[in-house]
Amino acid sequence: MRSTLGYVARPSIDPRPLVGRRVSLRYRLPAGRPGARYSDAVGDLDRDGDRWLVHTRRGPIVVDPAAVVAVRAVPPPRPRRAPLDAVAALERVCAAGWPAQVTEHLGDWLLRAAGGFSGRANSALAVGDPGLEVPDALAEVQRFATRHGVAPRAQVVQTTPWEAAVQRAGWAVDDTGPVSVQVALLPDITDGPHGGGAEIEVTDAPTPDWWQLVAGTTRPGESQRAVLLGGVVGFGLARIDGEVVGAVRAALVDDWVHLARLAIDPARRGRGLGRALTAAASDWAQQRGARHAVLQVSLHGTAAWRVYSTLGFTEHHSYRYWAPPGRE
Repeated sequence: MRSTLGYVARPSIDPRPLVGRRVSLRYRLPAGRPGARYSDAVGDLDRDGDRWLVHTRRGPIVVDPAAVVAVRAVPPPRPRRAPLDAVAALERVCAAGWPAQVTEHLGDWLLRAAGGFSGRANSALAVGDPGLEVPDALAEVQRFATRHGVAPRAQVVQTTPWEAAVQRAGWAVDDTGPVSVQVALLPDITDGPHGGGAEIEVTDAPTPDWWQLVAGTTRPGESQRAVLLGGVVGFGLARIDGEVVGAVRAALVDDWVHLARLAIDPARRGRGLGRALTAAASDWAQQRGARHAVLQVSLHGTAAWRVYSTLGFTEHHSYRYWAPPGRE
């Protein structure tokens, strides 16, 4: 028998196949209580001896097996985005860890240009209050972009009032796709493996092989050098038999390390080199006083997602780029 709520109700309910999953469990309340006869518990299903335990957001609920009326699996909850002030603060950390060649402040917004090298360094970081009406602020974004020879773009955190205001102004999402901002505690990362059959080191200066892997050239241009050398930076390298097969960039910003440009020789992928480089860069940063790590990874980058998720990174928020009408 199926209820209107989608539960499967049977004379004898057996929730055991759903242990460890998120469920909605309907159970009978003790007889004699005023009001409703049934209640629902939504959360991860577990066992407590011979009773059922549902870990809800408000705490665990223990249910006698004889009281279970129905149970069904439900999707995981939508992740809760961090408060806007925390999102803005972390976006500014990321901007400092990936410094544009030219920057101008527009209220809380940051206008950036770097000769077209990377979206982050060639867009307006539109978080907070620009000090103008948003359509007027976006017009300033366009004028700045024209002056510096880059396409007008705004980097805006998803599902925020900032994004809603940019959309109301008539701008449109471009086709590069969303980017996830991931965070982790450094001790969790440095517990990761440092193997992969490679020699790993983090140096104070980039080598030609490092440039080749992260920028596709051994002769970087002025914009590339401004972005990738800006700040206090460590240059991670992985070598196998003397050959550089992996690289990463680590930039210190206060008690954060901003990790970027993880690159592995295609012929050497699948050997744990990405994990080893990330862990080594995190260890380098922790020795210099950093406590947290942050990185920005495209939601289309499935290989990078796998590396970072196994090292304890979780999503803090996500953003995407917006463009003026007719320039998506």
